[in-house]
Amino acid sequence: MHAVHKLHHYRMSLSTTTYKSRGQRVIRCDLCRLAKAHCICEYSPKANSNAGFLLLMYDTEVLKPSNTGKLIADIVPDTYAFLWSRTVENPEMLAILNDPQWQPYVVFPQQYAQPEREVFCNEMTVPSGKRPLFVMLDGCWREAKKMFRKSPYLNKFPIAAFDPHLLDETASTSRYQIRVAEENYQFATAEVAARILGMAGEPVNAQLLDQWFDVFSYQYQKSVCQANRGDPEALDKYLSFAEQHKIPLKG
Repeated sequence: MHAVHKLHHYRMSLSTTTYKSRGQRVIRCDLCRLAKAHCICEYSPKANSNAGFLLLMYDTEVLKPSNTGKLIADIVPDTYAFLWSRTVENPEMLAILNDPQWQPYVVFPQQYAQPEREVFCNEMTVPSGKRPLFVMLDGCWREAKKMFRKSPYLNKFPIAAFDPHLLDETASTSRYQIRVAEENYQFATAEVAARILGMAGEPVNAQLLDQWFDVFSYQYQKSVCQANRGDPEALDKYLSFAEQHKIPLKG
């Protein structure tokens, strides 16, 4: 059980009513949050990474079965997850951000950065002796912008961003079909993380996360009442990639 699983359980413990959304009658796996008939937990990878991720999750985002932040934690062992609060500081989260082993980067589009703020776009350098810690603001686009504006403790860290127009064709468009994006240039959280891992010099982990995302997307859509626009070969491609790169699976 990783950090996002634990945060989901914690958030559920705070609920006084049942969280209701589309697909609420589906009997889901407690971890991958897919319909039990389409569970992918046995295929979850045992990967290693020099990078870390810190997911700041908007209040109800962690409750959504469609959330893809948990896929990052499936790939990157050093993934932390916290509920975002505008008014209450989280000492545990601040301790991680200030841990000298990490160089935090806030992952957000560069056009929202103040002129004086350092921005790394599509490539980056990490100070010697540090490991990159990527702070992901996990919520819908409106919620993410609110978190970006109202989290002053993040203002001292540089921004990591990517310009999809400068990426190759396969990486420049989103493949997320589970939710409708507010803007056509927006990506799912896991898709963004995959591109950030590529920037951090981990192309294998970047591709692994992309392929794991495709598996999740296709399996998720199997249990909804709409056409499945995912890749029916996603699992075979993922398993082949894992075998090629000798990545063990937890199952």
